[in-house]
Amino acid sequence: MRTGGGAGPEGAEGVVLFLHGGRSDGLGRPRRWNLPALRMLPFARAVRAAAGGQGVVTGVVRYRHRGWNGGRADALRDAEDALTEVARRFGPVPVVLVGHSMGGRAALRAAGRTGVRGVVALAPWCPPDEPVDQLTGTRTVLLHGDADRITDPHGSLALATHARAAGAAVCRLVVNGGDHAMLRRARDWHRTTATLATGLLGLTSLPADVTAALHNGPATTRLTGLALPLPRGGLAPGE
Repeated sequence: MRTGGGAGPEGAEGVVLFLHGGRSDGLGRPRRWNLPALRMLPFARAVRAAAGGQGVVTGVVRYRHRGWNGGRADALRDAEDALTEVARRFGPVPVVLVGHSMGGRAALRAAGRTGVRGVVALAPWCPPDEPVDQLTGTRTVLLHGDADRITDPHGSLALATHARAAGAAVCRLVVNGGDHAMLRRARDWHRTTATLATGLLGLTSLPADVTAALHNGPATTRLTGLALPLPRGGLAPGE
């Protein structure tokens, strides 16, 4: 795990771990800084800027294998190991997991682990019949572009719906025109993720519409503005 941010072990008030994308299958070891990992760096910078020097440490998890690899769930194992390392280095600090694509699946699976305060899943890979019980004690926000052609937006909607039915505090933001690589409307992806991550840590305020959706709103919130907070009336039913 590569970390960044100005806080030392005694000054960390929270940790945001980034889990980048990968493949469904692949036992090869990814390069230290592959493109999916590099894509996480502007998100990490945005989180540190949003924290405003409040002692947030960011880290990008290094995978041992490129793929999820079926029942091995290698990315989940790496996420769990990173959480263990966070506890060793920083103590019992709150952690928010931010995962993209395969990393989003890993973040959602690891939501119930000790110390995890919240999850932000970006264009997550959500196959049918993914477990959701682990989400019941963690606030979770899913962001998915409606122009994503790699991971199915309907998959994240189905997961959010199932999780809410199980009693989890989950909501979903739709990024109009957003693609899988999060390059279209990149500024919105970065700023929204930073606002959500610091808000879930309790260091800043979550947008009122997101808070309402997490606790008693519909499964889907549509992101139509160029910046948070979300526009009034931005909550929309699932589609």
